[in-house]
Amino acid sequence: MASSSGTGKKIQADSTDEEHTEVEEEEEEEETLEHFDDFTLASSWERFISEIEAVCRLWMSDGPKNLLEKGAVLLEYSGNLYKVTTETKYALKSYCVEYYFETNPAVDAGKPADWNFDLHDLQLCFGVKEFLVIAPQSASGVVLDAPEASKLLSAVAIALSNCSSLWPAFVPVHDPSRKAYIGIQSMGTVFTRRFEADRVGTQVPIKLMHLEGLYELFVSKFAYSTLDLSVHNFKVRFAMKLTFRTLPFDEDYMKDFNARITTSGENLTGETSNGAQWDDDCSWSEWYSAEDPVKGFELIAIWSEKMVESSMEMAELENASPHEAEKWLISLRLEGSKGSRIGFASQLHLLVDALQMSFEAHFIEDFVSAENPGSDNLKSSMVIPSPTVRDRVLKELFIEGVQFKDFADGGYKTSRAVKGAPLKSLFAQFCLHSLWFGNCNIRAIAVLWIEFVREVRWCWEESQPLPRMPPNGSIDLSTCLINQKLQMLAICIERKCQLSEDYQDCIGSIDHIDSMSEEESVVGDDLLNIQTPSVNFSGKVDRKPEDADLFNDKKSSDFTRRGSAGIVDSMMLLKSYQSMHAPYTQEPPLMTEDMHEERMQAVEAFGDSFNFSAQLERDILTSDMSAFKAANPDAIFEDFIRWHSPGDWEEDDDPQSSESSSSNALDIKKSKDSWPPHGRLSKRMSEHGNLWRKIWNSSPALPVSDQKPLLDQNREGEKVLHYLETLQPHELLEQMVCTAFRAAADTLCQTSYGELKQMETKMQQLYPTMASALRPLQANRLSADSETIEDFRRLCVVFEHVEKLMSLAASLHRKLIRAPRLSREIFNDYYNFYIPTMGTGLTEDIVEKEFEKKQEVRDHEREVLSNMFVPPTANQSWRKVLSMGNLLNGHEPILREIIFSLRDRVSGNHYAARSSTSVSQQEIETYRMYISGTSNDLRVALSVVSCD
Repeated sequence: MASSSGTGKKIQADSTDEEHTEVEEEEEEEETLEHFDDFTLASSWERFISEIEAVCRLWMSDGPKNLLEKGAVLLEYSGNLYKVTTETKYALKSYCVEYYFETNPAVDAGKPADWNFDLHDLQLCFGVKEFLVIAPQSASGVVLDAPEASKLLSAVAIALSNCSSLWPAFVPVHDPSRKAYIGIQSMGTVFTRRFEADRVGTQVPIKLMHLEGLYELFVSKFAYSTLDLSVHNFKVRFAMKLTFRTLPFDEDYMKDFNARITTSGENLTGETSNGAQWDDDCSWSEWYSAEDPVKGFELIAIWSEKMVESSMEMAELENASPHEAEKWLISLRLEGSKGSRIGFASQLHLLVDALQMSFEAHFIEDFVSAENPGSDNLKSSMVIPSPTVRDRVLKELFIEGVQFKDFADGGYKTSRAVKGAPLKSLFAQFCLHSLWFGNCNIRAIAVLWIEFVREVRWCWEESQPLPRMPPNGSIDLSTCLINQKLQMLAICIERKCQLSEDYQDCIGSIDHIDSMSEEESVVGDDLLNIQTPSVNFSGKVDRKPEDADLFNDKKSSDFTRRGSAGIVDSMMLLKSYQSMHAPYTQEPPLMTEDMHEERMQAVEAFGDSFNFSAQLERDILTSDMSAFKAANPDAIFEDFIRWHSPGDWEEDDDPQSSESSSSNALDIKKSKDSWPPHGRLSKRMSEHGNLWRKIWNSSPALPVSDQKPLLDQNREGEKVLHYLETLQPHELLEQMVCTAFRAAADTLCQTSYGELKQMETKMQQLYPTMASALRPLQANRLSADSETIEDFRRLCVVFEHVEKLMSLAASLHRKLIRAPRLSREIFNDYYNFYIPTMGTGLTEDIVEKEFEKKQEVRDHEREVLSNMFVPPTANQSWRKVLSMGNLLNGHEPILREIIFSLRDRVSGNHYAARSSTSVSQQEIETYRMYISGTSNDLRVALSVVSCD
């Protein structure tokens, strides 16, 4: 019983499990049937269509906004056309499906009257807006097999029809150079537009070289498609764009252009140079000849859309002048960015390399000497120009009679921020010559510097004026130390020459002075000091004494007074009833920057103790006191303080002193009436043992003509030469780098480029940039492996960008000087295009994108541009027989683009569901032909709407 019951339970359990299993299998089968897509019977062709359809549905659902967020790519030549891409396979081949769309649907991309230059090639050819392109992923990117191309186009058309999409689709065919396409677009349930584009080739029929033949070609296509071969005259919409290109602005062009100006006697374009080179009168032409950045201009003449009814009208249009076009546009043809550009920037880069190598030796002569261990490597890699070249450079530097006229500055005021030498100074010219001497290598610089210092020493020893340096004035401490030293030497040479001349003059005048009466001697002495500035000293009072002032008082002291520069207004001496005389005094001794530093270091080291600084101040004070005593024989110490340091004289309160007088004469009379003056010395000057009083007591009464000069020109001149001859290489190169950058920038600033505010701003910004980058050179803490050297190289790149903009600005200004607005607008467009692409690395970034911005030409500017098209001559590569019309000064267009079109109102058609009903009432373009090319190379694109 037990076994039978157990067996029964087992059977029951098995049956229950089987039931559960059957239920689960049924549920799984129902699930499988519910989500099953049967591809077992579908072909690869159907799967290919399905994949394209899925992608198109996804793009349609996303819309332009979401596609941009998903990474749609903006085309470089267009500011509003984007592209998304996907890949698919069919029959073991991979294809690329691209969808082109715009973010601004309100713009009619295919409107021919606008001739939008941002259009894609297919948009221009067929007047479409958004479109699909399917192409094989191969080297050619085109479908070479005609059946395959038709099959691809059919697959895309079916997929788009399933999506209810009106996008046109294109397939590239034939050879890539032909730019051939076939395409299709569903316009609803009835109408379809078909596209075809191809190149005719080099063997163009003569008839198609003229507008009349092209018109008849379009008419014949329309007549054939409508099966109405009798159609001849009807209204066709016509638009045309002609592109002309000037001859290259090379040497031949300049010769022909200048010959035309000479013959006509009128500068028709405003070109400013009659030389063979475009930059002959530019500021940099003294140092190098730049490549003209403007290779030419492209002129586009546009005829807007108009109605044409016969081939005769087309013949008349072909004979029309481009001046009759509604619109002119101009664009630049710039030189290519490939290859090295020769200019200041390239040579400054070599100078920075020389700076880095200058740390390898302690003396300049080591780079020339054969005993230098590294001289073999230097000799093999760095060439020294011949002695003839070297002598020519030295002759240009030390040419006789050339003096520095404007020592303040030749360029922008901000150039003083760069601690270099002024552009026209001797050292600045040396630096500029060094940039081109031996390709600016360290050996060539060393040789030139040694010879340069020898010439400077010769000028000193022979007492010859130092060229390009001011022989007087103060030392400009804002310049580099070498320039300060050369300025000091020039002043020393001048004073040495003056003392030699004065000595000869004095020998002949001693006897004459001795024979004069005492009174005449006093007057003569005063006049001699006034009229003979040979000692180069100036008084603290600039005005000259009047004759009446010299004889105001007839006391004996007047006949011993010497070196007076005139009476000091309303001031009387304390101990004698006499007017105070201001003496001629010596100028403070000139000092260069390193001398000032030595003085400050002495003050810091010794404080108030006796040192160089104190001795210098003592010498200056002694000279002033001696001159004051000679001009005022009856003066006391308090009188000197009243004149020299009024702040140390405290006057007593006088209620009448605040009253103003009507004239100086009244002031003098009043001061004499109130004599003696009332007051006292300040506490500082009245202290016991005051140094000023000690110096006063020990100072003799000597006018400046009898004093020892404070500046020893012989000693200071020799010190300058010693500095130049023992200058270390890196110290020389550091100052050369600063000066060369400043001089190169000042040279560029002298270029005439018109009213281009961006260029002016860029130049003004260049100086602070240079000053900031070159500031470490003033600290004298550089080394060969310093990171600052790399900063200098980056500065060279920045300078190259500015130099490139300057050459373009100068070229545009010269060529369009009679059309300044056009020159300004073109440069502004290029400036905005170029500035974002400026590289910041050690090498200039090559800009792959070309500048294609166009500017509209106004009516009064057309003559200027027209005259740039110099009639072709026999020695130029032009066909003797011109085949196309619309000539501009004998030039036929390099490209002619024409659009023929027909529009019609179509009734009874049905559009896709998403289209509004008003679309059917609009006029659609039923026939369109785009023709581009020249007389021997023609491309035709045709689109036709048909009823299926």
